[in-house]
Amino acid sequence: MNGLFDFFARLVRGLLKLVLGVAALVFVLSLLLATLVVVLGVSLWALITGRKPAPFVVFNRFRQTSHRYTQGVWPGRGPVQPMGDVVDVQAHEVPDAPPPRDVTPRSGNDPMARVIR
Repeated sequence: MNGLFDFFARLVRGLLKLVLGVAALVFVLSLLLATLVVVLGVSLWALITGRKPAPFVVFNRFRQTSHRYTQGVWPGRGPVQPMGDVVDVQAHEVPDAPPPRDVTPRSGNDPMARVIR
């Protein structure tokens, strides 16, 4: 009897692994299909509107920005020239602006009277 239960337990475990494997495969394939549909939709929209797709613009800006701060990492580009010397200046305090003299306090039905002083 014990051998029969072991056989059915192995059979059920195998079927469960098979079902879960097929479910995972279906999930991954549906995710890839959804990604493909989104990429094609964005590409078609970019062709219709005449604009570059947003991911391309973002990665292009990232590449330009990183190129500015690296020294010759990107192929086909010359060495980056230094931006220039750093100039120190004398620090001084900036006084607050004096309040305007011709403003009179408001009163009456004006709801902003308590805000403007």
